[in-house]
Amino acid sequence: MITGILKVFDKPRPDPDAANWALLEPGWHVFLLYAAYAAFVFRVGRKFMENRKPLNVKTPMIVYNAFQVVYNSILFYNLVYYMYVEPMYDLRCMETLPLDHPKKNVERWIMYGYFINKLLDLLDTVFFVLRKSYKQITLLHVYHHILMGLTPYFIGRFYGFGGQFVTIALLNTLVHIVMYFYYLISAMSTKLKGSIWWKKYITVIQLVQFVILLAQTLYVKVFEPDCGYPAILNYLQMTQSITMIIMFSNFYIKSYVKTSQKQT
Repeated sequence: MITGILKVFDKPRPDPDAANWALLEPGWHVFLLYAAYAAFVFRVGRKFMENRKPLNVKTPMIVYNAFQVVYNSILFYNLVYYMYVEPMYDLRCMETLPLDHPKKNVERWIMYGYFINKLLDLLDTVFFVLRKSYKQITLLHVYHHILMGLTPYFIGRFYGFGGQFVTIALLNTLVHIVMYFYYLISAMSTKLKGSIWWKKYITVIQLVQFVILLAQTLYVKVFEPDCGYPAILNYLQMTQSITMIIMFSNFYIKSYVKTSQKQT
């Protein structure tokens, strides 16, 4: 089965060390974690809170959101530095670095750090359940968390760390700096939460993120047809970018456009 998957990715996984990183091998750890996440969010957690009052998790939320702002800022800084200041890729065709490349360990650590951060992201939904704030647990929210967590796993495990996927990490960490900063302010003060006029622009930034990722795939397809980045990963990025653009656009229209019209 593994051999068949590798063939789909056009060439063998170029980084055998990827299997030695925690949670990347064996893969059932990751799938078990996300299965437990889905079960808690949709069934177990709600059943547990059914006859209980919403828990006061204000302090843990403040600590968690502040940690996420710092964590994503560190990742974003390193991604910017090694993409534009001391670039380790040709931005026109971003292939994973060869094993003997002097920055190979940098690529590994940054992308593994991003993978771990996607697992930590699941905690915000746990807080929603414990607070019984179920309206925030939308299909888009859960789908986005699972997608962004499984994507680095599959790419890191079967293709190797880095490559074109680094662009996703760069944009996503920027979005999460803004998003978790908003969550931090909201957790610190309910009054401040109501006065944050730029909340809707978080969704706009997320939309711009996926438009850029879609544009990248189209550029590689049209102008860099000989790029060694696996075609299947390029098509995967293209498909998911279109899917997320549709879903986030729908969320923005329902949450802000139609709500504004009703208020008017």
